[in-house]
Amino acid sequence: MTDRTTLIFGAGFSGRAYGHRLALAGETVFGTTRDAGKAGELRRLGITPVIFDGADTRLELRDAIARATDIIVSVAPDADGDPVLNAVGNAIAAAPRLQWIAYLSTVGVYGNHDGGWVDEATEPRPVSARSIQRLAAERDWQAFAAERRVPLSILRLSGIYGPGRNAFVNLAAGRARRLVKPGQVFNRIHVDDIAGALAFFADHRHDGTVNVTDDLPAPPQDVVAYAASVMKVDPPPEIDFETATLSPMARSFYGENKRVSNAAIKALGFTFAHPDYRSAFDRMWAEDSWQKPSV
Repeated sequence: MTDRTTLIFGAGFSGRAYGHRLALAGETVFGTTRDAGKAGELRRLGITPVIFDGADTRLELRDAIARATDIIVSVAPDADGDPVLNAVGNAIAAAPRLQWIAYLSTVGVYGNHDGGWVDEATEPRPVSARSIQRLAAERDWQAFAAERRVPLSILRLSGIYGPGRNAFVNLAAGRARRLVKPGQVFNRIHVDDIAGALAFFADHRHDGTVNVTDDLPAPPQDVVAYAASVMKVDPPPEIDFETATLSPMARSFYGENKRVSNAAIKALGFTFAHPDYRSAFDRMWAEDSWQKPSV
């Protein structure tokens, strides 16, 4: 697509991956960060940094909004709602070139299903405060997009991993744990597949809600054990979840147990580069791409 300018609100792990992909293709990309110290990293990736702390609306940000054809929102909501809508919703509504919005949400909005399968037709019933806020933000963006008459893709993401953020890194650092809670499974998604899905949806000006998640919901201890086998190191011992020392937030993740279907995104024609953690780990290890990238 020619003459496309993308503004990424929240150019963190996922946002940077997508922005860098666009920059490599010669496209114009802006990315927001709260920390001016991260501006250099964004520039190295080909992303023009813009400071946005959730309240301050600088001239540089308003200029980026005015230039944007595509807006990606990867900023967590809070008790007051979505920070982007709250701070610059009026500016986005008036953006003259806007053609498409993507909102990065979470499969956490489905809540707990005791290991059962869920898909996009499953009624959300979030449990944690953060997932309740995510669902509210989804609905706020849907209302905004309908009023603005612009297509909106909502990407419900599972546990994100990739270079610098994976079981290999945790094993190498000595902080990997094999927590065992019988019956517990999680889905995952490689950050490159998030970037790929965003590119796919942007090209198609997609409108709708889609799970962006892998093929293989699996017990978390199995993921650690597989990574250890690829590294040819001993896995850490299994730890019983009930007696483990965990932060309240870490423990809350285990209160949501489900298998998330990705049939819908495949039916749209999207192909995953990393369909499951095993093939992803094999490839990352063989390519030595599991550590934090140098860029």
